[in-house]
Amino acid sequence: MRFGWAVLGLAAMVTLGGSAARAQASALPSAQAAPATTGDNRGRKLLDEMVTALGGDAWLHRKYWKIEGKVGSFYKGQPTEGVYAFEEYYRANPFGQRDVIITHFGPLAVLGLPGSDHRDDAVVWTPTEGWEVTYKGKKALTEKETDEFRRRQTHTIDVVVNEWLKQPGVEVTYEGSDMVERHLVDKVSVMTASNDVVTLHLDANTHLPLSRTYQYRDPQFKDIDTDTEQYDSYQPVQGILTPFAVTRLHNGDIVSQRFITKVTYMDTLPDEMFNPDLPLQKKVKK
Repeated sequence: MRFGWAVLGLAAMVTLGGSAARAQASALPSAQAAPATTGDNRGRKLLDEMVTALGGDAWLHRKYWKIEGKVGSFYKGQPTEGVYAFEEYYRANPFGQRDVIITHFGPLAVLGLPGSDHRDDAVVWTPTEGWEVTYKGKKALTEKETDEFRRRQTHTIDVVVNEWLKQPGVEVTYEGSDMVERHLVDKVSVMTASNDVVTLHLDANTHLPLSRTYQYRDPQFKDIDTDTEQYDSYQPVQGILTPFAVTRLHNGDIVSQRFITKVTYMDTLPDEMFNPDLPLQKKVKK
């Protein structure tokens, strides 16, 4: 069931980066050093306030978590057919992610009523690879799918805070105020020594991140692409402020929207959840 696994690999707010190579943004418009209006200290102070708003140590030291919800995809800004229920499982260190599509079978499902839940198709992400896993075994995802996931995963807010800010030569720039979805925000950019840039828009009142943006050069067409995620409907979960609505945009067009129904943070999950060599158990449709 290849419904487009890139749609599920969005969790920019909740994935913690591994050691995969980052997309280089040198020579991109966003990679040019912007004038700092109040200096590096103002930008870093705002990022500290963001971490505190998200939950402080509880957010920084998440180990394992599970997300449940529904996701819809868009093409040229218009919704495509179908909304899919999903489950996602995460391990912070070493990085691991498991995405599961939930389908419904049975006579009631034909009538539009809830049928039996089936989890017959999953994707397991390791620090370097992506695998589709079924009861038949595993199959490597395409290079394009893997590159797209890794590009997003290495530009998450978690990676910026836990990795980028600790690197030598990183520059944090406060770029003034802006508006995002009728919210006044503080704009902060973080640029690595290799000119890779992530720009964050932080709510001026709550300091919660409302969007994250980065640019990269399209490997096929060589033009500049912009990837943005917007975060909304924050709710406290076990001391962590979690966005229950995540919208992804590509070059200004909506690509997907996720609506989360439940998040659980935990101390452990079975290692086999993140092992692509273990096939799923085949279930008989009733």
